[in-house]
Amino acid sequence: MSRSAPASPLSVSASPTAVLAGTPVVPGVAYGPVVHPVGAVRLPDDDGRTVGEAGRDAEKQRFVVAARSVADRLATRAAAATGVSAEVLAATAGLAADRGLLSAVEQRIEAGAPAEMATVAAAQQFVEMFTALGGLMAERATDVRDVRDRVVAELTGQGEPGVPAPEVPSVLLADDLAPADTAGLDPARILGLATRLGGTTSHTAIIARQLGLPCLVAVGGLTDVGEGDLVLLDGDEGTLTVNPDPADVARRVDAARVAAAALAGYRGPGRTRDGVAVQVLANVQDGPGARAALKSHAEGVGLLRTELAFLGRATEPSVAEQAEAYAEVFGAFPGRKVVIRTLDAGSDKPLAFATLPDEANPALGVRGLRVSRRDPGLLERQLDAVALAAERTGSTPWVMAPMVATVPEAADFADRVRSRNLVPGVMVEVPSAALSADRLLEHVEFLSIGTNDLSQYALAADRLSADLTDLTDPWQPALLELVRLTAQAGVRAGKPVGVCGEAAADPLLACVLVGLGVTSLSCAPSAVPAVGARLATVDRRACERAGGAALAAISPHAARSAARNALA
Repeated sequence: MSRSAPASPLSVSASPTAVLAGTPVVPGVAYGPVVHPVGAVRLPDDDGRTVGEAGRDAEKQRFVVAARSVADRLATRAAAATGVSAEVLAATAGLAADRGLLSAVEQRIEAGAPAEMATVAAAQQFVEMFTALGGLMAERATDVRDVRDRVVAELTGQGEPGVPAPEVPSVLLADDLAPADTAGLDPARILGLATRLGGTTSHTAIIARQLGLPCLVAVGGLTDVGEGDLVLLDGDEGTLTVNPDPADVARRVDAARVAAAALAGYRGPGRTRDGVAVQVLANVQDGPGARAALKSHAEGVGLLRTELAFLGRATEPSVAEQAEAYAEVFGAFPGRKVVIRTLDAGSDKPLAFATLPDEANPALGVRGLRVSRRDPGLLERQLDAVALAAERTGSTPWVMAPMVATVPEAADFADRVRSRNLVPGVMVEVPSAALSADRLLEHVEFLSIGTNDLSQYALAADRLSADLTDLTDPWQPALLELVRLTAQAGVRAGKPVGVCGEAAADPLLACVLVGLGVTSLSCAPSAVPAVGARLATVDRRACERAGGAALAAISPHAARSAARNALA
């Protein structure tokens, strides 16, 4: 994909050219002037001022109005968004209305603190709590700071923090972005994104992929790049060139335009040059997302995330409410493959009615299918809703459970799914599932590999840590070996094995996955044409060579290079 500012001629400043390296997340080329996030909200200093007892109720009300205004704005944006963007905005809106956070602020106001100081102090309490929990919960600390800043801005009359809306399409550079800010980016104004922090599987990266924005993370030296500097962001090579040579810009932008034209011609179905079928499916969360996936020529849905119906609620949605949401997605793909994942609550997606609030290590705790250990009815009611939606639409959805670790878990889940005349499968997100793939397939009809979590658990590295992005890179040879083990189990059993993690959105890596034996790829709708078009340029033997070359490499960088050479 080529994205460049229509302005200026390909002229650059007299400053010397510099090339900054980062981790590529979303392929494509973007060229334009640099913009940075809007200035940070000024937090109040503790000047010792207190609110008298007579004014505390009014101060509480002032805070409640500000928090409600923030929550309402975020909820409105969530309603207008789709996919992961909608989920992230809904979750942040829910945090702004979270009873625990609101109570903590009100307690401090009751003790005499002004609303602004109470907000800062209460937020810090939650930031420290989430940071101490570590793992995926640490990302909630970023969300808390984001909500804190928005509420303080509302209380003090400052402008709401966020990203700019530049008059000239630009490239956004930032230390990091709150997921809610990334979800609100306008691709017509922001051509590409690079951050100093973040990982390949962070929410910011996932949303950038959904939006189709060329993106790099973990880029060193960004703080030295000034506002308005011209940059060339290459999401394939993982470089950000400051003040690039005009001839180089013209060459790379033109090449990206040619590639984009090839993508525009993709109509599916997915297959290699020698005719091997590889389903290219979409990850969606709701009806609008499913319809967008259909327009991108996705052959079906490889991952229907069901969390959106549950987020921001104090109580579980009814069977009827769930069925209505699922039926909207099934109806968008009549007669085609739709894979629905049961509720993946816990860890970075806490739900008031379903998850433990005080787990010491939630990423290794009661999450995914494990929630049904404490509340079996939650899973039963969700499966009833899926069955009801299937009956209404005449569909036969495939249903998979997240965070399956053992064969008995898979067998029990499969029995529950089959009793409702649905097709059972499980996700491979922990190494034990990959190592037990042959035995899992004795009980289920398919496997789907979630590379985001599998990389985290296989390499013992928090997928949100900017310091560990090399370990959670989906090109890690050890991760690819687990993919190979799982895919080959599918070959022996004659059953499909797909990849629905973010790795499936990388066109080059898609070829490697096919070479390892994967039969379907599910990615953000915006990535479907790129993946499908790339597969059409290679044959299976070339994919197998690329897969072998990547497995033999010793690092993600070496694996990328080896695969690229094998496919040349």
